[in-house]
Amino acid sequence: MERTIYLTPFKFNYPFSLNITPKKNTYFTNPFLCVSLYAMTSQPVLVSVVIPCYNQADYLRETVQSVLKSTYDPIELIIVNDGSTDHSLQIAKELASQFPEITVLNQKNAGVAVARNHGIQQANGQFILPLDGDDLISNRYIEKAVEVLQSNSSVKVVYAKAVKFDSSGTQAWNLKAFSRYALAKDNMIYVAALFRKKDWEACGGFSEDMTMGREDWEFWIKMLKNEGEVVQLPFVGFFYRLTPNSKRKRTGTSQKKKERIAYLNRKHIDFFNRELSGPLRIQRTWSKPYNKLLKILRLLIK
Repeated sequence: MERTIYLTPFKFNYPFSLNITPKKNTYFTNPFLCVSLYAMTSQPVLVSVVIPCYNQADYLRETVQSVLKSTYDPIELIIVNDGSTDHSLQIAKELASQFPEITVLNQKNAGVAVARNHGIQQANGQFILPLDGDDLISNRYIEKAVEVLQSNSSVKVVYAKAVKFDSSGTQAWNLKAFSRYALAKDNMIYVAALFRKKDWEACGGFSEDMTMGREDWEFWIKMLKNEGEVVQLPFVGFFYRLTPNSKRKRTGTSQKKKERIAYLNRKHIDFFNRELSGPLRIQRTWSKPYNKLLKILRLLIK
């Protein structure tokens, strides 16, 4: 049975500081999950933050600083320069010279999926956090996500509430609750979620041939379509930067949408047949009713 698990509320102050005042011993989220705040007696596991970067020199330092302010330790940061033509590589090397936890990988431009896979392949951590080179995280995000992953082996993915921001301010990002049925119609988990490296390996990583955008959606389908719970933390832990030339805008055309849906149906028709009674349609919300109607009409025609 799939479900999104919501933890008890936290207060936050944008963009990094979180004021957390839980009860001393244990808090309960719902009947399915209990997270002990003070039972983390085992050796802390390494978290690898993988930052693909393509021409994000203006934002890379801020992104890295948001990770370095994390309350969790140990962390390694792997910056993957994806053939940037600005001075992103120079900034990445400068940051690596200042902070020993940073490693820089340099590759020819091959796309964000290739860059993420490259970084994750080189990562030493048990837990992975992909973070694009212009986005930010809050200081408690990694700590609280690791607590959940260590407390419940059935949880595959942990993310948090999120906001979108630019120079004019912030705006709410209303993320839908996770279910496999909902995931079949749309993505509600941004790429900067925490998961185990072994689950990345098991599902084959990010699909490098998916060049029409939303490769994170297809990645979550691969990882979650058959099993695994998803937890959304109850505070804003992720800050998505709105930029004029973002990939999301470049791949938001109707043609790219058609290509994307065709790709998803080729790769995951078994998943869509199960959840939507047929393929994903251009009008995604109506996929299941449309598919069921077609089946009825075919029966009537016979």
